[in-house]
Amino acid sequence: MTEETPGFDEKPDVPSGSDDAAETAAPSDQEGGAAPAGDAAKTAGLTAELDQARSALAERTADLQRLQAEYQNYRRRVERDRVTVKEIATATLLAELLPVLDDIGRARDHGELVGGFKSVAESLETGVAKMGLQQFGKEGEPFDPTIHEALMHSYAPDVTETTCVAVLQPGYRIGERTIRPARVAVAEPQPGAGPAPAAKESKESADSAGAAGATDGTEAKDGAADGEESGGPDKG
Repeated sequence: MTEETPGFDEKPDVPSGSDDAAETAAPSDQEGGAAPAGDAAKTAGLTAELDQARSALAERTADLQRLQAEYQNYRRRVERDRVTVKEIATATLLAELLPVLDDIGRARDHGELVGGFKSVAESLETGVAKMGLQQFGKEGEPFDPTIHEALMHSYAPDVTETTCVAVLQPGYRIGERTIRPARVAVAEPQPGAGPAPAAKESKESADSAGAAGATDGTEAKDGAADGEESGGPDKG
């Protein structure tokens, strides 16, 4: 028989690397749990930066649109002012030529517009017409205080409203801008020139009725006289 050493218990052999594997596995599990948290924080940061970039882009876009609108308004204002200045300059120049045009008109009315003077006058009138000058004012048109200037006043039985009966000086305009109003003589309806139309018709109706009644009376009287004349011989 084999003698056994008292107090010695045999233990199974355990690989020495098992403890190390367990210790290594524990930190790996901790790292795996921390990785998703880091990705979420990074995503949140990127989202915040994207929102800031979008806000900045919206502000810059609004600024650009505002500047573009201001520039368009500036261009329209400059164009409007340019047209206004041009109209004023043209009106000032043509206003200085109006006395010459008046002299040409008087010469034409008196038959003195002949020869070279006629050619020069026609060339001048053609030039001012190309610049937009228009003449207005005619006899017989209603009086308009916005474009007419009344220099003479009278009454006339043949007008129903204030009417221009004579043009002393024609008016001139450029587009809607009046350079000089037409200077005219006006006539108004004669006060109390005749009865009102309704009263006149009533009077005519009464006269007609009176004439008809008088005719009927005359005919009745003539009939009675005829009866008397015809009845005389019968009684006899």
